[in-house]
Amino acid sequence: MAEQVREPDATALDEAVAFTSELIRLDTTNRGGGDCRERPAAEYVAERLAAAGIEPTLLERTAGRTNVVARVPGTDPGAPALLVHGHLDVVPADPAEWTVHPFSGEVRDGLVWGRGAVDMKNMDAMVLAVVRSWARQGVRPRRDIVLAYTADEEDSADDGSGFLADRHAALFEGCTEGISESGAYSFHPDPRTRIYPIAAGERGTAWLRLTARGRAGHGSKVNTANAVTRLAAAVARIGAHTWPVRLTTTVRAALTELAALYGVEVDTHAPDLDVDRLLDKLGPAAALVGATVRNSANPTMLEAGYKVNVVPGTAVAYVDGRMLPGGEEEFTETMDRLTGPDVEWEFHHREVPLESPVDSPTFAKLRAAVERFDPAGHVVPFTMSGGTDAKQFSRLGITGYGFSPLRLPPDLDYGALFHGVDERVPVDALHFGVRVLDHYLKTA
Repeated sequence: MAEQVREPDATALDEAVAFTSELIRLDTTNRGGGDCRERPAAEYVAERLAAAGIEPTLLERTAGRTNVVARVPGTDPGAPALLVHGHLDVVPADPAEWTVHPFSGEVRDGLVWGRGAVDMKNMDAMVLAVVRSWARQGVRPRRDIVLAYTADEEDSADDGSGFLADRHAALFEGCTEGISESGAYSFHPDPRTRIYPIAAGERGTAWLRLTARGRAGHGSKVNTANAVTRLAAAVARIGAHTWPVRLTTTVRAALTELAALYGVEVDTHAPDLDVDRLLDKLGPAAALVGATVRNSANPTMLEAGYKVNVVPGTAVAYVDGRMLPGGEEEFTETMDRLTGPDVEWEFHHREVPLESPVDSPTFAKLRAAVERFDPAGHVVPFTMSGGTDAKQFSRLGITGYGFSPLRLPPDLDYGALFHGVDERVPVDALHFGVRVLDHYLKTA
């Protein structure tokens, strides 16, 4: 007998678009250092969950930094629960640089425009539309679905997923796996090929603070203990360093599947494997893995001095470092060597790298859900170069995957829209995402 699965209704498709637009209009810009207020967006979500008979819980560590958690009961009480999480904050946007105002939520030419259209109010809206559709249709998922709409993901997560994991773990009881942003979007290395990368790993966050100390003095005199010079030398060494290749299980799987797609024979365990040459053979598809075959460290900020004719006694720099699973020891040893004896370094912010199994039943179901609605698409696992709230939820033993499905046109550079200008998402892509999420979440 053919499988009978009720599709989401037309209202769900319309609501995904409307909710994306309306959430964008609620300015939840996170400028860092606590300068953000997610509460209006949290209340918006909570009201629509409550209207569908889903009881929301609003939680704050800091006034205005609001999180929403709710549970949708499943039909199998013995099944482990599934966490679906998305953040409500967005990065800053300068209206002068945009074609439309970044907080207009304008729907134009089949696209929803605005900050958060892809990162990640679109996913927030799609999930909200799906569970409201279930309420209208009397549908229940197989396993409990725990929804978490979080604050502060775009900074430290201290007011968001970190706070929830540390202080409200009971709300996530039974959750063994989770899905969230940055995966299952269509990537087009050429006009004929659609690849859907599903994230099964994240590099760890290693934001560093470097401090050089020297002898303060007059800028007109020779100074062989100049803190700025010492810091600049260390920063230059870090910026010029070439990190060695380090292949994780997920990256090996990604390279193997991409190579097969392009007819390239490769043994990713071969001792003489030239990864950079392999990436060249993969062409544009190499962008999916190129940033995750190594650790990395990019100097990003410098602070020193207060007057041009005064040599300061200290100078400070910040570095955005990322560590692959298993690469933490290599990272710290390398930073000790590159900074040298005259510069101290410390972790300004640190979060663990993650890796989730790609040979699991969960990954197979994620793959099948995408292929059900795009049989011509090619699903591959990949590792995110950055990170998500999955890091904080991993403290609760929750295995995370990046899965916010969108079928995009070939001429839309999805990756460039993250934190970029003119962020936008096609209406058709939201409809695709609702259908895929609806199917996966009901049958997971």
